[in-house]
Amino acid sequence: MTAITQNLPWFIRDLGISIIGKKCYTSLIENLDISDVDCIKFSISKGLGIGIVAGGSIMKIPQLLLIVNARSAQGLSLSAYILETLSYGITLAYSYRSGFPFSTYGENFFLTLQNVLITVLIIAYSQSSSKATLLPLTILGLSASAVSLYAVPQSTLALLQIATLPLSLSSKIPQIMENARSGSTGQLSTFAVVSQIVGCVARLYTTVMEVNDPIVSAGFLLALVLNAVLGFQVWAYWGKGKAGVKKEEKIEEKVAAEPYQTQPRYATPVAEKVSAYEPGVSQAQTTRRVGTPPPSGRKWSRRVD
Repeated sequence: MTAITQNLPWFIRDLGISIIGKKCYTSLIENLDISDVDCIKFSISKGLGIGIVAGGSIMKIPQLLLIVNARSAQGLSLSAYILETLSYGITLAYSYRSGFPFSTYGENFFLTLQNVLITVLIIAYSQSSSKATLLPLTILGLSASAVSLYAVPQSTLALLQIATLPLSLSSKIPQIMENARSGSTGQLSTFAVVSQIVGCVARLYTTVMEVNDPIVSAGFLLALVLNAVLGFQVWAYWGKGKAGVKKEEKIEEKVAAEPYQTQPRYATPVAEKVSAYEPGVSQAQTTRRVGTPPPSGRKWSRRVD
């Protein structure tokens, strides 16, 4: 078997070395040494890292589609997404400028872009009268943050990375509170929430194996706890948002279908004929308005020719 693994095509060999390094490639692939525990752990970490990056590139796509198809961002917290986007951007800048392998942070690049789009859609589909002003200000603020993260000194960036811990807390709490207040998760994507939980677990492993940075690890651990709370809310409120919408629709249909007589007696004046056989009542007096109570007594008038 080693005769085959040691003579694989050059492009497979180069790809394997670029992912797990020459030492582990020789040990695990060419020599098939499954007792090399260190290389096995490292290879698992690399595989998970590549999977997380690939998953991060599409993680928020279902959320984007939900918003666009419904033409609504109901249930989504604008402040939560702004803070989450800032947290992703800081981690992306810190990891890139620290020289970490792309497989340990690459998903933050894609998640930052997707979060920016979701933030814009939340504002665009909001019913606020100030959205015409809020939208350009938000885009300007996100752009300025991106430039600042690239330009600040590394020491300052390290402090900002520590700040992602309260940022992660602040970014999830508004969404958790919004879900609890409305008793549903609205347009929140279940796929995105579950993917974030799985991604945090895997990213904790890859960070410990490849980077071993306690600041980054603490951030992923906190994110895991908060995403788990969101996951519990998705399970607890499953279907409740849609049920509420259907209930409101049924009430509106019922009100629209109610006959006129169920409305207040004197709400809308409508002309009707009164008896033409009343003695002494002229043709001009044979109509009256429904909606005004009938007179207590008959008033007679003399016609003047």
